[in-house]
Amino acid sequence: MPIFRSPDPSSCTQCHLAGVDLKNYIRPSHEKTFLSLRDQGLIDLEKPEQSKILRLINMREEDRKGAALINEDLRKAEYAAFAAWIEASSKDPKLRDAPKLSQGELARPRRPEEVIRHARKDRVLASFEKNIWALRFRCNSCHQAGGANYERSLEEFGEKVSWIRPGDAEATMRYLIAKKLVDSKQPERSLILRKPLNEVKHSGGQKMLVGDLGYTSFRSWIDDYAATVDDRYASAADLPKDSDTTERFGTELWLKLAETPPNWADRLLRVEVFAWEAEKRAWESEPIAITDRGVWGKGRLWQHTLFLTAKKGSQRAAAWKHGKPSLPAGRYLARVYVDYADLMKRDWKAEFGNDQFAGEAEFESDWPEGYAKMTVIEARRVQPPQTSAKESGTLSAIATAID
Repeated sequence: MPIFRSPDPSSCTQCHLAGVDLKNYIRPSHEKTFLSLRDQGLIDLEKPEQSKILRLINMREEDRKGAALINEDLRKAEYAAFAAWIEASSKDPKLRDAPKLSQGELARPRRPEEVIRHARKDRVLASFEKNIWALRFRCNSCHQAGGANYERSLEEFGEKVSWIRPGDAEATMRYLIAKKLVDSKQPERSLILRKPLNEVKHSGGQKMLVGDLGYTSFRSWIDDYAATVDDRYASAADLPKDSDTTERFGTELWLKLAETPPNWADRLLRVEVFAWEAEKRAWESEPIAITDRGVWGKGRLWQHTLFLTAKKGSQRAAAWKHGKPSLPAGRYLARVYVDYADLMKRDWKAEFGNDQFAGEAEFESDWPEGYAKMTVIEARRVQPPQTSAKESGTLSAIATAID
Protein backbone atom coordinates (compact mmCIF):
# COMPACT_ATOMS: atom_id res chain seq x y z
CA MET A 1 0.00 0.00 0.00
CA PRO A 2 2.81 2.55 0.57
CA ILE A 3 3.82 2.04 -3.07
CA PHE A 4 0.20 2.35 -4.24
CA ARG A 5 -0.38 5.56 -2.26
CA SER A 6 2.92 7.26 -3.03
CA PRO A 7 2.63 10.47 -5.14
CA ASP A 8 6.10 9.83 -6.54
CA PRO A 9 6.78 7.86 -9.73
CA SER A 10 8.05 4.31 -9.41
CA SER A 11 11.33 2.92 -10.70
CA CYS A 12 9.57 2.19 -14.02
CA THR A 13 10.50 5.71 -15.08
CA GLN A 14 14.16 4.70 -15.29
CA CYS A 15 13.40 2.79 -18.48
CA HIS A 16 10.06 4.29 -19.60
CA LEU A 17 9.22 7.88 -20.48
CA ALA A 18 5.49 7.25 -20.16
CA GLY A 19 2.70 4.69 -20.25
CA VAL A 20 3.54 2.56 -17.21
CA ASP A 21 4.01 2.79 -13.44
CA LEU A 22 4.25 0.06 -10.83
CA LYS A 23 1.06 1.47 -9.30
CA ASN A 24 -0.80 0.33 -12.43
CA TYR A 25 -0.47 -3.28 -11.21
CA ILE A 26 -1.85 -2.69 -7.70
CA ARG A 27 -5.48 -2.79 -6.54
CA PRO A 28 -6.74 -1.30 -3.25
CA SER A 29 -6.99 -4.82 -1.83
CA HIS A 30 -4.08 -7.23 -1.61
CA GLU A 31 -6.32 -10.14 -2.64
CA LYS A 32 -7.42 -8.50 -5.90
CA THR A 33 -3.85 -7.39 -6.58
CA PHE A 34 -2.53 -10.93 -6.17
CA LEU A 35 -5.24 -12.47 -8.34
CA SER A 36 -4.73 -9.82 -11.01
CA LEU A 37 -1.00 -10.50 -11.18
CA ARG A 38 -1.61 -14.25 -11.09
CA ASP A 39 -4.15 -14.15 -13.90
CA GLN A 40 -1.82 -12.12 -16.12
CA GLY A 41 1.04 -14.58 -15.67
CA LEU A 42 3.08 -12.12 -13.64
CA ILE A 43 3.30 -14.42 -10.60
CA ASP A 44 4.89 -17.87 -10.57
CA LEU A 45 2.98 -19.82 -7.91
CA GLU A 46 5.55 -22.62 -7.75
CA LYS A 47 8.64 -20.41 -7.86
CA PRO A 48 7.54 -17.04 -6.45
CA GLU A 49 11.09 -15.67 -6.52
CA GLN A 50 11.07 -16.08 -10.32
CA SER A 51 7.83 -14.17 -10.86
CA LYS A 52 7.80 -11.95 -13.93
CA ILE A 53 6.68 -8.88 -11.97
CA LEU A 54 9.91 -9.14 -9.95
CA ARG A 55 11.99 -9.32 -13.12
CA LEU A 56 10.23 -6.23 -14.44
CA ILE A 57 10.89 -4.32 -11.21
CA ASN A 58 14.53 -5.37 -11.31
CA MET A 59 15.16 -4.26 -14.90
CA ARG A 60 17.75 -1.53 -15.25
CA GLU A 61 19.68 0.39 -17.88
CA GLU A 62 23.02 -0.68 -16.46
CA ASP A 63 24.76 -0.40 -19.82
CA ARG A 64 23.67 3.21 -20.38
CA LYS A 65 25.68 6.04 -18.92
CA GLY A 66 23.76 8.34 -16.62
CA ALA A 67 20.52 6.44 -17.08
CA ALA A 68 19.87 5.74 -13.38
CA LEU A 69 17.54 8.69 -12.81
CA ILE A 70 15.75 6.98 -9.93
CA ASN A 71 17.59 6.27 -6.71
CA GLU A 72 18.53 2.60 -6.61
CA ASP A 73 17.24 2.46 -3.04
CA LEU A 74 13.71 2.90 -4.40
CA ARG A 75 14.07 -0.09 -6.71
CA LYS A 76 15.43 -2.24 -3.90
CA ALA A 77 12.55 -1.23 -1.62
CA GLU A 78 9.97 -2.03 -4.33
CA TYR A 79 11.58 -5.37 -5.08
CA ALA A 80 11.85 -6.37 -1.40
CA ALA A 81 8.22 -5.42 -0.73
CA PHE A 82 6.81 -7.33 -3.71
CA ALA A 83 9.07 -10.35 -3.23
CA ALA A 84 8.10 -10.82 0.41
CA TRP A 85 4.38 -10.27 -0.29
CA ILE A 86 4.32 -12.63 -3.32
CA GLU A 87 6.10 -15.39 -1.42
CA ALA A 88 3.68 -15.14 1.51
CA SER A 89 0.57 -14.86 -0.67
CA SER A 90 1.61 -17.79 -2.89
CA LYS A 91 1.42 -20.04 0.17
CA ASP A 92 -2.20 -19.11 0.83
CA PRO A 93 -4.41 -21.85 -0.73
CA LYS A 94 -7.41 -19.51 -0.82
CA LEU A 95 -5.49 -17.10 -3.07
CA ARG A 96 -3.84 -19.82 -5.14
CA ASP A 97 -7.16 -21.52 -5.92
CA ALA A 98 -9.43 -18.47 -6.16
CA PRO A 99 -11.49 -18.08 -9.38
CA LYS A 100 -10.08 -15.88 -12.11
CA LEU A 101 -10.98 -12.21 -12.18
CA SER A 102 -12.93 -10.72 -15.05
CA GLN A 103 -10.98 -8.70 -17.61
CA GLY A 104 -12.37 -5.49 -16.16
CA GLU A 105 -10.99 -6.33 -12.71
CA LEU A 106 -7.38 -6.80 -13.84
CA ALA A 107 -4.93 -4.13 -12.75
CA ARG A 108 -2.64 -3.08 -15.59
CA PRO A 109 -1.46 0.02 -17.44
CA ARG A 110 -4.10 1.79 -19.50
CA ARG A 111 -1.81 1.81 -22.52
CA PRO A 112 -1.31 -1.32 -24.65
CA GLU A 113 2.02 -3.14 -24.70
CA GLU A 114 3.00 -1.67 -28.07
CA VAL A 115 2.72 1.86 -26.71
CA ILE A 116 4.56 0.96 -23.51
CA ARG A 117 7.44 -0.56 -25.52
CA HIS A 118 7.53 2.50 -27.79
CA ALA A 119 8.02 4.74 -24.74
CA ARG A 120 11.07 2.83 -23.54
CA LYS A 121 14.08 5.11 -23.36
CA ASP A 122 16.19 2.73 -25.41
CA ARG A 123 13.56 2.96 -28.19
CA VAL A 124 13.59 6.76 -27.98
CA LEU A 125 17.39 6.71 -28.14
CA ALA A 126 17.39 4.38 -31.15
CA SER A 127 15.07 6.80 -32.96
CA PHE A 128 17.34 9.70 -31.98
CA GLU A 129 20.37 7.87 -33.37
CA LYS A 130 18.59 7.31 -36.68
CA ASN A 131 17.02 10.74 -37.10
CA ILE A 132 19.42 13.20 -35.48
CA TRP A 133 22.69 11.54 -34.55
CA ALA A 134 23.15 10.15 -38.07
CA LEU A 135 22.80 13.68 -39.47
CA ARG A 136 25.11 15.40 -36.98
CA PHE A 137 27.74 15.92 -39.69
CA ARG A 138 25.73 18.96 -40.78
CA CYS A 139 26.57 20.55 -37.43
CA ASN A 140 29.92 19.04 -36.39
CA SER A 141 32.07 21.89 -37.64
CA CYS A 142 30.84 24.38 -35.03
CA HIS A 143 29.11 22.27 -32.39
CA GLN A 144 31.50 19.41 -31.64
CA ALA A 145 34.93 19.60 -30.05
CA GLY A 146 37.54 19.17 -32.75
CA GLY A 147 35.35 20.65 -35.51
CA ALA A 148 36.90 23.07 -37.98
CA ASN A 149 35.11 26.12 -36.51
CA TYR A 150 34.57 24.82 -32.99
CA GLU A 151 37.23 26.85 -31.15
CA ARG A 152 36.06 30.10 -32.72
CA SER A 153 32.43 29.30 -31.86
CA LEU A 154 33.36 28.31 -28.32
CA GLU A 155 35.27 31.56 -27.77
CA GLU A 156 32.41 33.66 -29.12
CA PHE A 157 29.38 31.91 -27.62
CA GLY A 158 30.66 29.79 -24.76
CA GLU A 159 29.99 26.19 -23.74
CA LYS A 160 26.40 26.24 -25.01
CA VAL A 161 27.62 25.62 -28.58
CA SER A 162 28.93 22.17 -27.52
CA TRP A 163 25.67 20.30 -27.87
CA ILE A 164 27.19 17.37 -29.77
CA ARG A 165 28.95 15.00 -27.37
CA PRO A 166 31.68 13.22 -29.39
CA GLY A 167 30.92 9.53 -29.80
CA ASP A 168 27.97 9.60 -27.39
CA ALA A 169 24.48 9.78 -28.89
CA GLU A 170 22.75 9.32 -25.54
CA ALA A 171 24.66 12.13 -23.84
CA THR A 172 23.85 14.37 -26.80
CA MET A 173 20.15 13.55 -26.59
CA ARG A 174 20.04 14.14 -22.84
CA TYR A 175 21.83 17.48 -23.24
CA LEU A 176 19.35 18.70 -25.87
CA ILE A 177 16.43 17.78 -23.60
CA ALA A 178 17.97 19.13 -20.38
CA LYS A 179 18.93 22.46 -21.96
CA LYS A 180 15.43 22.82 -23.43
CA LEU A 181 16.65 22.88 -27.02
CA VAL A 182 13.71 20.50 -27.61
CA ASP A 183 10.24 21.96 -26.94
CA SER A 184 7.88 19.09 -26.14
CA LYS A 185 4.85 21.42 -25.97
CA GLN A 186 5.48 23.14 -29.31
CA PRO A 187 7.81 20.86 -31.29
CA GLU A 188 7.97 23.21 -34.28
CA ARG A 189 9.34 25.92 -31.94
CA SER A 190 12.27 23.80 -30.76
CA LEU A 191 15.51 25.76 -30.83
CA ILE A 192 17.31 22.77 -32.39
CA LEU A 193 15.06 23.44 -35.43
CA ARG A 194 14.76 27.23 -35.42
CA LYS A 195 18.51 27.85 -35.20
CA PRO A 196 19.53 25.94 -38.35
CA LEU A 197 16.47 27.38 -40.12
CA ASN A 198 17.86 30.81 -39.12
CA GLU A 199 14.47 31.79 -37.69
CA VAL A 200 16.52 32.53 -34.58
CA LYS A 201 19.80 34.21 -35.52
CA HIS A 202 22.38 31.54 -36.25
CA SER A 203 26.00 32.54 -36.74
CA GLY A 204 26.42 29.62 -39.13
CA GLY A 205 23.61 30.92 -41.32
CA GLN A 206 20.77 28.83 -42.69
CA LYS A 207 21.67 25.15 -42.54
CA MET A 208 18.19 23.70 -43.03
CA LEU A 209 15.14 24.29 -45.17
CA VAL A 210 11.67 23.18 -44.14
CA GLY A 211 11.13 19.82 -45.81
CA ASP A 212 14.75 18.87 -46.36
CA LEU A 213 16.31 15.69 -44.96
CA GLY A 214 17.65 17.44 -41.90
CA TYR A 215 14.39 19.15 -41.02
CA THR A 216 12.17 16.12 -41.62
CA SER A 217 14.46 13.86 -39.59
CA PHE A 218 14.86 16.31 -36.68
CA ARG A 219 11.16 17.21 -36.69
CA SER A 220 10.04 13.55 -36.84
CA TRP A 221 12.04 12.69 -33.74
CA ILE A 222 10.98 15.82 -31.84
CA ASP A 223 7.28 15.27 -32.64
CA ASP A 224 7.49 11.64 -31.57
CA TYR A 225 9.40 12.48 -28.38
CA ALA A 226 6.82 15.16 -27.50
CA ALA A 227 3.89 12.80 -28.03
CA THR A 228 5.64 10.11 -25.98
CA VAL A 229 6.49 12.19 -22.91
CA ASP A 230 3.03 13.75 -23.01
CA ASP A 231 1.49 10.23 -23.09
CA ARG A 232 -0.58 11.09 -26.18
CA TYR A 233 -0.33 7.67 -27.85
CA ALA A 234 -3.47 5.80 -26.82
CA SER A 235 -3.19 2.80 -29.13
CA ALA A 236 -0.78 1.03 -31.45
CA ALA A 237 -2.55 2.67 -34.39
CA ASP A 238 -1.49 6.09 -33.06
CA LEU A 239 2.22 5.26 -33.17
CA PRO A 240 4.31 6.69 -36.04
CA LYS A 241 4.57 4.31 -38.98
CA ASP A 242 8.19 3.41 -39.62
CA SER A 243 8.22 2.16 -43.20
CA ASP A 244 11.84 3.21 -43.76
CA THR A 245 13.96 0.08 -44.13
CA THR A 246 17.24 1.91 -44.66
CA GLU A 247 20.01 3.12 -42.39
CA ARG A 248 21.86 6.40 -42.95
CA PHE A 249 25.52 7.13 -42.38
CA GLY A 250 26.92 10.67 -42.39
CA THR A 251 30.17 11.35 -44.26
CA GLU A 252 32.56 14.09 -45.31
CA LEU A 253 32.11 13.15 -48.99
CA TRP A 254 31.11 16.32 -50.83
CA LEU A 255 29.11 16.55 -54.07
CA LYS A 256 28.74 19.76 -56.10
CA LEU A 257 26.50 20.78 -58.99
CA ALA A 258 28.15 23.70 -60.79
CA GLU A 259 26.57 26.42 -62.95
CA THR A 260 23.02 25.61 -61.91
CA PRO A 261 20.23 26.97 -64.18
CA PRO A 262 18.09 29.98 -63.17
CA ASN A 263 14.95 27.90 -62.52
CA TRP A 264 16.81 25.99 -59.78
CA ALA A 265 17.80 29.17 -57.94
CA ASP A 266 17.04 29.18 -54.20
CA ARG A 267 15.03 25.96 -54.45
CA LEU A 268 15.42 22.84 -52.34
CA LEU A 269 17.36 20.31 -54.41
CA ARG A 270 17.82 16.64 -53.64
CA VAL A 271 20.32 14.24 -55.19
CA GLU A 272 20.09 10.46 -55.08
CA VAL A 273 23.28 8.64 -56.02
CA PHE A 274 23.13 5.14 -57.51
CA ALA A 275 26.06 2.72 -57.85
CA TRP A 276 26.77 0.67 -61.00
CA GLU A 277 26.43 -3.11 -60.72
CA ALA A 278 29.02 -4.42 -63.18
CA GLU A 279 27.80 -8.01 -63.00
CA LYS A 280 24.23 -7.05 -63.85
CA ARG A 281 25.31 -4.20 -66.15
CA ALA A 282 22.73 -1.98 -64.49
CA TRP A 283 22.33 0.64 -61.80
CA GLU A 284 21.41 -0.55 -58.31
CA SER A 285 17.68 -0.27 -57.66
CA GLU A 286 18.10 1.75 -54.45
CA PRO A 287 20.31 4.82 -53.91
CA ILE A 288 23.62 4.24 -52.18
CA ALA A 289 23.73 7.87 -51.05
CA ILE A 290 21.35 10.80 -50.70
CA THR A 291 21.58 14.46 -49.81
CA ASP A 292 19.71 17.74 -50.22
CA ARG A 293 20.12 21.44 -49.67
CA GLY A 294 18.98 24.77 -51.08
CA VAL A 295 20.55 25.96 -54.33
CA TRP A 296 22.62 29.14 -54.02
CA GLY A 297 20.99 31.08 -56.83
CA LYS A 298 23.36 34.03 -56.82
CA GLY A 299 26.39 31.77 -56.96
CA ARG A 300 24.73 29.34 -59.37
CA LEU A 301 25.80 26.29 -57.41
CA TRP A 302 24.61 23.57 -55.08
CA GLN A 303 26.86 21.49 -52.81
CA HIS A 304 26.56 19.29 -49.77
CA THR A 305 27.89 16.22 -47.98
CA LEU A 306 26.44 12.78 -48.70
CA PHE A 307 24.53 10.48 -46.40
CA LEU A 308 25.22 6.88 -47.34
CA THR A 309 22.20 4.57 -47.26
CA ALA A 310 21.94 0.80 -46.90
CA LYS A 311 19.21 -1.73 -46.18
CA LYS A 312 18.86 -2.61 -42.51
CA GLY A 313 20.65 -5.86 -41.77
CA SER A 314 22.60 -5.84 -45.04
CA GLN A 315 26.33 -6.54 -45.28
CA ARG A 316 26.85 -2.98 -46.47
CA ALA A 317 25.06 -1.54 -43.44
CA ALA A 318 27.07 -3.78 -41.10
CA ALA A 319 30.35 -2.75 -42.71
CA TRP A 320 29.55 0.96 -42.41
CA LYS A 321 28.25 0.60 -38.87
CA HIS A 322 31.42 -1.08 -37.62
CA GLY A 323 33.86 0.73 -39.88
CA LYS A 324 34.19 4.06 -41.65
CA PRO A 325 31.37 4.75 -44.13
CA SER A 326 32.88 5.31 -47.57
CA LEU A 327 32.24 4.78 -51.28
CA PRO A 328 34.57 2.93 -53.64
CA ALA A 329 35.93 4.69 -56.71
CA GLY A 330 33.87 3.97 -59.78
CA ARG A 331 30.86 4.77 -61.92
CA TYR A 332 27.75 6.41 -60.46
CA LEU A 333 24.45 7.99 -61.45
CA ALA A 334 23.06 11.17 -59.88
CA ARG A 335 19.31 11.68 -60.04
CA VAL A 336 18.31 15.26 -59.29
CA TYR A 337 15.02 16.54 -57.90
CA VAL A 338 14.13 20.24 -57.53
CA ASP A 339 11.22 21.58 -55.49
CA TYR A 340 10.09 24.04 -58.16
CA ALA A 341 6.76 24.87 -56.46
CA ASP A 342 7.95 24.96 -52.81
CA LEU A 343 5.89 21.86 -52.04
CA MET A 344 8.16 20.81 -49.15
CA LYS A 345 7.98 24.27 -47.61
CA ARG A 346 4.18 24.04 -47.47
CA ASP A 347 4.13 20.45 -46.23
CA TRP A 348 7.28 19.19 -44.54
CA LYS A 349 6.03 15.60 -44.79
CA ALA A 350 5.68 15.75 -48.60
CA GLU A 351 7.99 13.64 -50.77
CA PHE A 352 9.81 14.32 -54.02
CA GLY A 353 8.15 12.76 -57.06
CA ASN A 354 8.04 12.89 -60.84
CA ASP A 355 6.91 16.54 -60.85
CA GLN A 356 10.18 17.50 -59.16
CA PHE A 357 12.46 15.27 -61.23
CA ALA A 358 14.98 17.48 -63.05
CA GLY A 359 17.08 14.76 -64.68
CA GLU A 360 20.12 12.58 -64.17
CA ALA A 361 23.81 12.47 -64.99
CA GLU A 362 26.41 9.71 -65.02
CA PHE A 363 29.79 10.46 -63.49
CA GLU A 364 32.90 8.84 -62.06
CA SER A 365 34.55 9.66 -58.76
CA ASP A 366 37.28 8.47 -56.39
CA TRP A 367 35.27 10.04 -53.53
CA PRO A 368 38.02 11.89 -51.65
CA GLU A 369 36.97 13.38 -48.32
CA GLY A 370 36.79 17.05 -47.51
CA TYR A 371 35.32 20.33 -48.71
CA ALA A 372 38.34 21.14 -50.85
CA LYS A 373 38.15 17.79 -52.68
CA MET A 374 34.49 17.60 -53.61
CA THR A 375 33.19 15.68 -56.60
CA VAL A 376 31.88 18.17 -59.19
CA ILE A 377 29.17 17.63 -61.81
CA GLU A 378 28.31 20.35 -64.33
CA ALA A 379 24.59 21.03 -63.91
CA ARG A 380 24.09 21.19 -67.70
CA ARG A 381 24.82 17.46 -67.80
CA VAL A 382 21.71 16.75 -65.73
CA GLN A 383 19.22 15.71 -68.41
CA PRO A 384 16.09 13.52 -68.65
CA PRO A 385 17.07 9.87 -69.22
CA GLN A 386 17.54 8.92 -72.87
CA THR A 387 15.18 6.31 -74.30
CA SER A 388 17.03 3.49 -76.07
CA ALA A 389 16.34 2.68 -79.74
CA LYS A 390 14.75 -0.62 -78.73
CA GLU A 391 12.47 1.11 -76.23
CA SER A 392 11.60 3.77 -78.83
CA GLY A 393 10.59 1.09 -81.31
CA THR A 394 8.43 -0.65 -78.75
CA LEU A 395 6.75 2.62 -77.78
CA SER A 396 6.09 3.44 -81.45
CA ALA A 397 4.51 0.02 -82.00
CA ILE A 398 2.28 0.49 -78.95
CA ALA A 399 1.24 3.96 -80.16
CA THR A 400 0.43 2.59 -83.63
CA ALA A 401 -1.64 -0.24 -82.11
CA ILE A 402 -3.58 2.25 -79.97
CA ASP A 403 -4.26 4.47 -83.01
